[in-house]
Amino acid sequence: MRLDNIGDVIMTSPVLRSLKENLPQSRLTLMASPGGSLAAPLLPWIDDALTWRVLWQDLGRLEFDPSREWQLINTLKERQFDAAIILTSFSQSPYPAAFVSCLAGIPLRLGESKETSGTILTHEVFSAPDETHQVERNLRLIESVGFHIRDRTLKIQIPETATQTTTQQLIQHGLSHNAPFIVLNPWTSCQSRNYDTERFAIAARQLADITGWKVIVTGVEKDRDRSGIVMDILCDRAIDLIGQTTLSELAALIANARLMLSNNTSTMHLADATRTPSVILFAGTELECQWQPRSCRSRLLRQPTPCSPCYAFTCPYNLECLDIAPEEIVTASLDLLTQEPAP
Repeated sequence: MRLDNIGDVIMTSPVLRSLKENLPQSRLTLMASPGGSLAAPLLPWIDDALTWRVLWQDLGRLEFDPSREWQLINTLKERQFDAAIILTSFSQSPYPAAFVSCLAGIPLRLGESKETSGTILTHEVFSAPDETHQVERNLRLIESVGFHIRDRTLKIQIPETATQTTTQQLIQHGLSHNAPFIVLNPWTSCQSRNYDTERFAIAARQLADITGWKVIVTGVEKDRDRSGIVMDILCDRAIDLIGQTTLSELAALIANARLMLSNNTSTMHLADATRTPSVILFAGTELECQWQPRSCRSRLLRQPTPCSPCYAFTCPYNLECLDIAPEEIVTASLDLLTQEPAP
């Protein structure tokens, strides 16, 4: 169970891979939120995905409906799972998921918590320090019950159809096969993690002028309303793919890019999994040590502020933590591009 967003699910890949390697005959179902389930095609170790919007992760948007919760319990019961492995971040409790699993009759329930629960969790691990990287937090949980970890890095498997689709999209926009390009993913759904769009576009334009490369602009369809300034600044340097890619196709674009520019969002983890050099505008909402890329060449840019980490969805100030000049992005990008890839 990993019931958060796309990036959180991508970060479970070492756990899913290790579970399958240790128990190759097992049937592995990933239970995830509607958003998180979009990552399922990139995770070849799972046999099935169970998509559910759970009450305890919904931030008060779901209506009170006990029948919906009983439906979840009955769904889990019908599937006759032998074990529930509950993956959470440092700030989350495993107990709601464990309680539902208990009511569903799942006999083994593994989770990590700063508290103790009696018998709600059958296998309970005391929480790692808050500063622990999320991937290591996940792996530590299954290591506690004897699983061997061969590879601790993020990896995904991009469907061939997604690669073919993006190749055709780029050809249709006049970009020849294997031509270098930059991916610019300038938005997130969280206001407090959005670097200034105009500055992002200025940095991307400067890089395009220096390198001669096109800039692929990505995002979801609702980002189109705020994309005008990006297209105006990039002008003929831009290829607009906003709202035109699935998550797998976005991953394929990132995997083939020479460089990605993004905020701290799911694209950061996709780039880490595909080893794509990345410059990340990392807001002061979280600690870098919990989420930062570990396998790709990257630069995380932010200004130190006394309010960090705030964990806020909306900044009550003026996003001072993201007061980064476009020239800093350009310098960091060019520095990455001149480095040799890690062995």
